[in-house]
Amino acid sequence: MFFRRVYLLLFCVSVVVFSVPIDRNEIPQEPKEEPQEENMDTGLYYDRYLREVIEVLETDSHFREKLQTANTEDIKSGRLSKELDLVGHHIRTRLDELKRQEVSRLRMLLRAKLDSTNTQSLQMDHASLLKQFEHLDPHNQNTFEAKDLELLISTATKDLENYDAERHEEFKRYEMLKVQICRRTQTHRHTHTDTQTHTHRQTHTHRGSVDQLREVWEETDGLDPKEFNPKTFFKLHDANEDGVLDEQELEALFTKELEKVYNPKNEEDDMMEMEEERLRMREHVMNNVDLNRDRVVSLDEFLKSTEKKEFNSHKEWETLETKQVYTEEELQRFEAELRDKEEELKRRATALNQEQEVLRERGKALEAQRREYQQAVLEMSHRQKGQQPEDAAPPAGNNAELHFEPEAPKQEKVENGTDILVEPPQNLPVHT
Repeated sequence: MFFRRVYLLLFCVSVVVFSVPIDRNEIPQEPKEEPQEENMDTGLYYDRYLREVIEVLETDSHFREKLQTANTEDIKSGRLSKELDLVGHHIRTRLDELKRQEVSRLRMLLRAKLDSTNTQSLQMDHASLLKQFEHLDPHNQNTFEAKDLELLISTATKDLENYDAERHEEFKRYEMLKVQICRRTQTHRHTHTDTQTHTHRQTHTHRGSVDQLREVWEETDGLDPKEFNPKTFFKLHDANEDGVLDEQELEALFTKELEKVYNPKNEEDDMMEMEEERLRMREHVMNNVDLNRDRVVSLDEFLKSTEKKEFNSHKEWETLETKQVYTEEELQRFEAELRDKEEELKRRATALNQEQEVLRERGKALEAQRREYQQAVLEMSHRQKGQQPEDAAPPAGNNAELHFEPEAPKQEKVENGTDILVEPPQNLPVHT
């Protein structure tokens, strides 16, 4: 799992999942797991950058060797990050390229954000704005240095640890929003108090207890609950046989039980609630079993959890149906927040309507001007067609007079060569 690879890098546990054993090339099924890892997503906004940095680092034998012998103190002190200076040149070149790509992506996001808020992005200092991103060094935007690795590790550690808390907060708001919708539509939130499924919810065995694991052993594995064996159970549910139970493998332990309660074909069953229930169960088991907080459960951790007092507890699991995820004060604050947002939306709607009315009036004025212009052009065209050219002869009328200019005398030659002056005729009558 990619989650595991991230956390192993962040916390440097003793067993490194991406370390290369001597006989790795002899294992045919190893490359088949890579496409599954590519599909995983940490949920971080810099997930791709984190993923690619880890993939590049794990190709360097020196860094991988130091990682295998490192501990949490090496991470906190920055000693592991300093090992970056000893990796191959082609590794550093690739890391530099990855950082420049990430900086370019962040600049694009900042520009889009500033444009959406009608801010003159060209006048903003993008270098100073990059300081709000904690997973890289904004002062050096061209090369990947030891400080970048240190910042990436510390930021990812903090963000991934806060993932569950943020998820709980999102679901809380989702539940409070459902309450508001129900109140406004005068409906009631659906409960299972009068159904068969509600009985299942009330009788949930405690997550991670021997009773719950025996149910999985019997119903999913088809084995006799009296013959329950923790070590065999672990190996049966280690689906990819990597020696640990990751988050998805743990969540699979609760799937069949949840499917008894939530039916996706039933529109009254909230699938968001089912997923929250599944994640709460996984989180509970992780908190109690995952001792080194690397988000995976090793066989040793699993066996140690079976020795605890809580493992044999018959306490029932408190479901979302019996546990309210928000307080009355939180609901009141949420209602006030919704009212403020509604008022803001109303103000914006009023302003938009006013702008629309102004634009409509401007459109009418422009349309009137366009028609006036077209009419003027049409009249001008008619006038031009009715006028005669300036060099055209005037039309003849009844009182018009003809004027002839006297012609100059012409000389003609006769046969004997004597020139004779021929005068033009004089006093010819003028005909009207």
